[in-house]
Amino acid sequence: MTPASRPRPERESLPVQTRRLLRHAGLRARKGLGQHFLIDESVLRLIIKTAELASTDVVVEIGPGLGVLTRELAERSGRVIAVELDDRLAAVLKESLAAFDNVTIINGDILKIDPAVLLRETGGPEYKVVANLPYYITSPVLRHFLEASTRPRTMVVMVQKEVAEVIAAKPGRMSLLSVGVQLYGEPEIVGHVAAECFYPVPEVDSAILKISVSAEPGVAVRDEAGFFSVVRAGFSASRKQLVNSLVRGLGLPRAEVLRMLEESGIEPRRRAETLSLEEWSQLWKVYSGTYY
Repeated sequence: MTPASRPRPERESLPVQTRRLLRHAGLRARKGLGQHFLIDESVLRLIIKTAELASTDVVVEIGPGLGVLTRELAERSGRVIAVELDDRLAAVLKESLAAFDNVTIINGDILKIDPAVLLRETGGPEYKVVANLPYYITSPVLRHFLEASTRPRTMVVMVQKEVAEVIAAKPGRMSLLSVGVQLYGEPEIVGHVAAECFYPVPEVDSAILKISVSAEPGVAVRDEAGFFSVVRAGFSASRKQLVNSLVRGLGLPRAEVLRMLEESGIEPRRRAETLSLEEWSQLWKVYSGTYY
């Protein structure tokens, strides 16, 4: 069945559809799983537009909830693999999306599933991630996919507004999370989403974040785990001078850390949030050349 010929039932408004599906299944949103269902059509359209889907695309969706986004993905792509942790919602999805022969619903924890395993049935490693992420697993999910052996080409995800701003930050406002994402791709905030666009209404606003994932890390790092051990050390003492953070985080004598920073061309009094990806890479090279 081609995308153009797949079923397109008459549309209800998203608020009406959401309440009907919850009522029909006898369900309520589970706060413990961060369940907030998107009920704004314009936001849904922006997510789909940003994903730039083709009929040959394989899409992985995390936390499909009631399947509002899943339907749109299924109508525009070749295959959708939706992973839902809530067993009750997974059962609802399998029933409500049964007419789509290109949708696979998996009831499981995405953080325990290797992306390569998800893609076995598609016959290739190319895929995109499109999802309205539960806030509480945003960082782990991003790391899970970006650090995987099989990375997506693109990630279009709804996240908490403040988290999106942290991820897309430039030197001067960098963090461990922004370095971790920007090593693998280029993040861009596509749009902001008010809390009222969800049911039930969360306490914070959201943002749509697009990450264009690179084929190779943005800087040459032969040992990613080792690289991040240095970055974590740099951020181990917030708002402290870099030399002090690295002494504490790496457990090295101050004189040795000063030598490393001088050799890297980095002023010791700077703070970790001011370093660029290239500067972290240079510091890692000096450190690894000494201790690895």
